[in-house]
Amino acid sequence: MLLSELLGYDDIVIQCHDNPDADALASGFAMYWYLEKMGKKPRFIYRGIHKISKNNLLIMLDKLQIPVSYEPDFSEKPELLITVDCQYGQKNVSAGDAENISIIDHHQITVELPELSEVRSNLGSCATVIWDMIRFEGLDVNEDVNLATALYYGLYTDTNRFAEVSHPLDRDMQDSLIINKTIIKEMSTSNISLDELKITGRAILEYEYFDNHKYLVIQADQCDPTILGVISDFAMDTTGVDMCLAYYVSPEEIKFSIRTCTNEIHANEVASELANGIGGGGGHLTKAGGTIRPEKLGCADQKEVSEKIRNIFIKRIDEYFDKYEIIYAKDTILDTSDMKKYEKKPQHLGYVKLTDVFPVNSVVEIRTLEGDIDVRLDADKYLMIGLEGEIYPITKEKLESSYKAVDEPYEREFEYEPCITDVYSGEKKNVLAYAKSVVSTGTTHIYAKPLKGYVKLFTAWDEEKYYSGVPGDYIAVREDDPHDIYVINGRLFDQLYKEID
Repeated sequence: MLLSELLGYDDIVIQCHDNPDADALASGFAMYWYLEKMGKKPRFIYRGIHKISKNNLLIMLDKLQIPVSYEPDFSEKPELLITVDCQYGQKNVSAGDAENISIIDHHQITVELPELSEVRSNLGSCATVIWDMIRFEGLDVNEDVNLATALYYGLYTDTNRFAEVSHPLDRDMQDSLIINKTIIKEMSTSNISLDELKITGRAILEYEYFDNHKYLVIQADQCDPTILGVISDFAMDTTGVDMCLAYYVSPEEIKFSIRTCTNEIHANEVASELANGIGGGGGHLTKAGGTIRPEKLGCADQKEVSEKIRNIFIKRIDEYFDKYEIIYAKDTILDTSDMKKYEKKPQHLGYVKLTDVFPVNSVVEIRTLEGDIDVRLDADKYLMIGLEGEIYPITKEKLESSYKAVDEPYEREFEYEPCITDVYSGEKKNVLAYAKSVVSTGTTHIYAKPLKGYVKLFTAWDEEKYYSGVPGDYIAVREDDPHDIYVINGRLFDQLYKEID
């Protein structure tokens, strides 16, 4: 859906979920701002039995001049009702009748969506969704510092102070917004009430420790989601703890926070596993989290939800630990006797010589769908661009021995176009603008076989971050380098390689 599709309506009401949080308020504010820019006169409301009372949100409403009104008895039937950061029909939305419904959200879909909908469950905040939609319409939210600050704070709070940011679009918004840092600081230091301080203490005292895999599970009372980060951060200072899960259960949602302190456990991967099929999760390698929808659990009441989600969490954590084989490529030589030999099919791919983008010795951040990579540039550093826009490093020697440059432009469209930013100057450039085309020569051979189990592979060039392989993927090793071991997506393998004798 495009925001411009909403401009055919005049009587427009924007509504966020009951008991709104910062992301809901920021999203509604952004929607209001856009419609006013387009000459409309929308109204922005919230309903429910509770009026906003949290200090940080009261500061947000006052200092950022957010034009929202509390209307618990709202009974009009507008021409268009836009729900933001929620879905019309969910139990946390006290929504009445409307001639037309539009939904803009970032949570898991739990209702039948109307035609005028934009739900991106892979993003960390609804603020990001609407920021991107406004940007597509050619407007810049930085025209209004209050709006930019609200959007920033919406993402900040919904991703536990950015710890759970996983999608590069969230990071792009975070980097691009021109904000009032003083107001952000004032709001962010007013999150925890004295009651929530007690919640933190009670939760920590009632921890569960599982020594089989050295992890803690801590259930807290319903609280501001940032409290979960406080709890799990504190718990990670404990000797003998490699991972902590902190969570709360409410009628509307189950929020959880993950912290890890070993490079063999990626917090974002654990979060994704915990939420698989029942919610969404993501974040960074050591800090992550997510949200689960209680209605996905099929329980009769909140007590049953609480019992069921605890059992699901423990079961999924144990399964996660037990199913992986860990491989360090620099210390491993694979037995190739049961592996077949392959060569690359002629396949047009892209490559970038990094020193064409920024000078030698520049420290750059490469942002991709898989995450951010920080490197210092030298003449030997290149990037390969895979079939689906995935980025991986390659040396000049291996590039020249495996691929041949072709005289044709490299033109591809991906879900997210990787970009490179100079860490010191802040200058940002699009990777694809510097990409050139290559085709594999077929001269480099590999041994490969399908994985029967799950692996975490630390490549010879990166011992901090592993690459996950699942059954159906392939584990491969170059014939000319026994330590150049990697995982190939099973869905892409037949497109990339052919068996040879």
